[in-house]
Amino acid sequence: MAMQKQNKTSYVRAKRPAKLRRPAAAKRRTSNGPSRIGNFFLPFFLSFCILVCLGVLGFLGYRNVTASGFFDVKAIEIQGVERASKQDIERTVRNQTERSGAWNADLAEIKEKVEKMQFVKTAAVSRVLPSEIRVSVIERIPTAIVRLKSGDVLVDNEARILAPADVKENKLPFTMIGWDETKTEKAVKDNLDRVKIYAKMLEEWKQFDLASRVRSVDLTDLREARAITEDSGLDVSIALGKDNFGENLKKGINAIVGKGEIFEAVDLVGQNMILSPRKAQ
Repeated sequence: MAMQKQNKTSYVRAKRPAKLRRPAAAKRRTSNGPSRIGNFFLPFFLSFCILVCLGVLGFLGYRNVTASGFFDVKAIEIQGVERASKQDIERTVRNQTERSGAWNADLAEIKEKVEKMQFVKTAAVSRVLPSEIRVSVIERIPTAIVRLKSGDVLVDNEARILAPADVKENKLPFTMIGWDETKTEKAVKDNLDRVKIYAKMLEEWKQFDLASRVRSVDLTDLREARAITEDSGLDVSIALGKDNFGENLKKGINAIVGKGEIFEAVDLVGQNMILSPRKAQ
């Protein structure tokens, strides 16, 4: 009996240390939690701060370098210009890059401004570091000379008015009459057809060597074009029909030659040329 009691007591004593160790283990686990979090976030935070500082320093350095005189525009190369003003293009580039330099130049804005100039169809703008801006231009090519109420102008193959026809154009020996100056949709379409007819006439008459004989073409009526020539010192109107402009002009000139004082026009009736007498003054 005593032996059993003694064993029981020993058993109880053996159990007590185990009960006392449990709270200590729990306490260690509790105290290690914040420490681990701190060990993870502190290096991360410091790294983040270092990266931010490096980014700020890099940005400030970038601004200082690009704003320095090293990138000031010292040369402007302009390509593809025959009619457009090189001086105007160069002035535009310099105004746009005076403060920004070549590195920070707004190329899109320069392109937009250049493409608004006379004769410029498209422009490509690029930077050649450290100090050059290059502008490559594709120009609008005059296709016809058109007589308006305000005077003669050059137009391109899209029927776009380019500039006043201030000087003689050897490649455009005659003027178009009959341009519709209204802004309607029909006027735009008809004027485009007039430009196409003018170009066709010019091509055919060069083959027949007749372009120099024509002073102007009247395309008021697209169904019946007329050429204005001169004979005996007087203007003569020759009907050309809708096509075969070269053959019809040649026939009309042959029919009126030496008779300009008597006849003022050559009308086309079918395949026949009919002379129209001048009206009495």
